[in-house]
Amino acid sequence: MISAVAESYGIHPQTLRLYERQGLLKPSRTEGNTRLYTEDDIARLEVILSLTRDMGVNLAGVEIVLNMREKMERMQRQMREFVDLVQREMATHQASRDNIQHALVRVIPRPVSPETAKKRP
Repeated sequence: MISAVAESYGIHPQTLRLYERQGLLKPSRTEGNTRLYTEDDIARLEVILSLTRDMGVNLAGVEIVLNMREKMERMQRQMREFVDLVQREMATHQASRDNIQHALVRVIPRPVSPETAKKRP
């Protein structure tokens, strides 16, 4: 709840409300409209407080930093998915090659020359 979070971090509840109005925090709400802060919200608040208190970044700068972090996380997730896809594809192709290597009769395709192609029906 807002009062518990504000007290834990030594900030006024209005500060949390301001962060919410600015779009920096998005706590969920109960049916009675009470704000509920998740672990992710708390982690985000800690980043906001670090930027504002320790580094002197204003709220506009905090928004830019948070947006850049989200983009970087999204890009990292996409890269992990791409690497996983490539690894799966490589494993599939390697399994196909292994099956050919262990076949009872190995068939090696031979190049067809134009003269040979004319002789075939």
